[in-house]
Amino acid sequence: MGKPLQVSLSEKEWTDIQRAARLEKVTVQDWVRKTLRAVYQRELAQDSERKLDAIRVAARYSFPTGDIDEILAGIEQGYLCGYKM
Repeated sequence: MGKPLQVSLSEKEWTDIQRAARLEKVTVQDWVRKTLRAVYQRELAQDSERKLDAIRVAARYSFPTGDIDEILAGIEQGYLCGYKM
């Protein structure tokens, strides 16, 4: 059994939801569940797309790379020399 959810709606919102459920020949509860799932899936897809866009943008750049120990040693050397940006 799932968790119950209580939501307060205006009279117009309730009427609109009832009408939408009736048009799809489902209960209000089923219509709300289906609609919430659809919105959740859309949000997940948009979030994934935003992450992929960030990766695509980052992939356009060329950053220095190398052995991690050498990079960390260089950073540490910069700290020890008092290098300031």
